[in-house]
Amino acid sequence: MTLTNKGFDPKKIEEFRKKLTEVGKSFLLINGQDNSDEYMNFQFLGMYEEREVIYDAVIYTLRLQHSSEIYEIAEHKAAKKFKNFSPIKYQEDENGNLIPLTAEDEEMGLYMAEVMADLEEEEAVKVQEHVEIDDDADFGVALDIGLNIEKVTDKAINKFIKDFNEEKLALDTTMYSFINEDDEEDDEEE
Repeated sequence: MTLTNKGFDPKKIEEFRKKLTEVGKSFLLINGQDNSDEYMNFQFLGMYEEREVIYDAVIYTLRLQHSSEIYEIAEHKAAKKFKNFSPIKYQEDENGNLIPLTAEDEEMGLYMAEVMADLEEEEAVKVQEHVEIDDDADFGVALDIGLNIEKVTDKAINKFIKDFNEEKLALDTTMYSFINEDDEEDDEEE
């Protein structure tokens, strides 16, 4: 944590506190394209090493973390198998229609889908609730939060902030594995 970290600046903290009061919330969402019902970037006030700070946090579901890790493993395996591997990028034509994938891209995509299905079936990847603290962030203190919740809601964020700031946060140490919901629906149809 550097002395120039504006997340510890009393003036910035006071400005932030006023914004919180204006919106009547305990946090402010950071608008970004990644925000969804499974992932949110937000900021809130708290204490760090006996100093008030603005926390810059991301919170996401364990299901999302699990899916991301499965995808990364599948990509890694595809990169080993296909000498011309590059991540599949869908593109649109001038009318907004998807341009068909090349035969090689389709083959890589099918291979990755098989790898992901196998990893899920074998429960090869397991995740658990966690909070990682990075006090070397450019602004404030960064938090990376994975929780076993269905959706990231205001209620879930408020509960986290309250428990975190009151030092009452109890993380579940159970290791979880998930099955892709699309796979579950396919099984039900058969």
